[in-house]
Amino acid sequence: MHLAYPAVLSALLFCTGLYGVLARRNAILVLMSVELMLNAVNLNLVAFDVWLSRTAEETLHSGQALTLFTIAIAAAEIGIGLAIVLAVYRNRGTSDIDKLRDTAERHDPDGPDGPGHDARTSGPAGEAQKAEATA
Repeated sequence: MHLAYPAVLSALLFCTGLYGVLARRNAILVLMSVELMLNAVNLNLVAFDVWLSRTAEETLHSGQALTLFTIAIAAAEIGIGLAIVLAVYRNRGTSDIDKLRDTAERHDPDGPDGPGHDARTSGPAGEAQKAEATA
């Protein structure tokens, strides 16, 4: 079998995973897309390992060893990722990434003139003091 077949299949899998990461809003589907991308990399590693072992008479098979390492890392990543997603889902009630991003960027309800506001650093004089402090 030629090297082009698994390379093209790997490229298609990687592009599908990349589209899933960029277009999906559900955190679990994003994790599945990352796994698809990692599997595309694993396919490339094995294909190039077989191709190089035929041309170089190499018996080490380092590409296959790297694939096993990548599979172990991917299993740990998906385990931790799912644990985080489930904990966030329990606390927030959603796994939608956009809604989670909105809750992370909350602003101070007191506003700029609230109790934590420092009158010395407001206005042009305060900006001059900040500029002198950083210089």
